Amino acid sequence: MLLNKIHHIAIICSDYEKSKEFYTQILGFKITNEVYRKDRDSYKLDLSLNSNYCIELFSFPNPPKRISRPEASGLRHLAFEVDNIEKAVDQFKSKGVIAEEIRIDKITNKRFTFFKDPDGLPLELYEK
Repeated sequence: MLLNKIHHIAIICSDYEKSKEFYTQILGFKITNEVYRKDRDSYKLDLSLNSNYCIELFSFPNPPKRISRPEASGLRHLAFEVDNIEKAVDQFKSKGVIAEEIRIDKITNKRFTFFKDPDGLPLELYEK
């Protein structure tokens, strides 16, 4: 096998400052690099979680909307593992982020819930 691991996820946002605040101040990602690319009128923000590089956040002028509901082809959601789902949901709620009702995965019996980033991208919390 030539693949080692997933290197990163790239996300294009419609409001760079709002998404930057969401991913850093609410979700707790750390900024590892931030670049303004004048030729593209675009920012590229590299984010890490627990010292692991994992998200590239991009801004572009007037990006088209992506359909997420009803279920569309393509990337469905991004999931984050948590130790305690209630604690994570409560922490997000205190910062104005509302999650759906906590459910149980019928296959794994693990608890999970969904919430959205500023552009409506579905994000999941999945209890370890």
